Amino acid sequence: MTATPLDLRGTPCPLNLIRTRLALEKLTAGSTLVVQLDGGEPDQLVGQSLRTSSDVGALERAQQPDGSVTFSITRA
Repeated sequence: MTATPLDLRGTPCPLNLIRTRLALEKLTAGSTLVVQLDGGEPDQLVGQSLRTSSDVGALERAQQPDGSVTFSITRA
């Protein structure tokens, strides 16, 4: 199954969190969403929300060389 990309770099908080949650809700169980975010507050806000969400089956975080962050999220 292919991953759904979502580039939210440059998107302010809390809009990046809202857009991530809406995109995740559209996925079927087992599907993957790959979200790119700015480092700092967006990384912390979205990451914390995803770690406590019952919609998330698996979550991986990768720091990018440009300072951004990529989350790979599998829907539960």
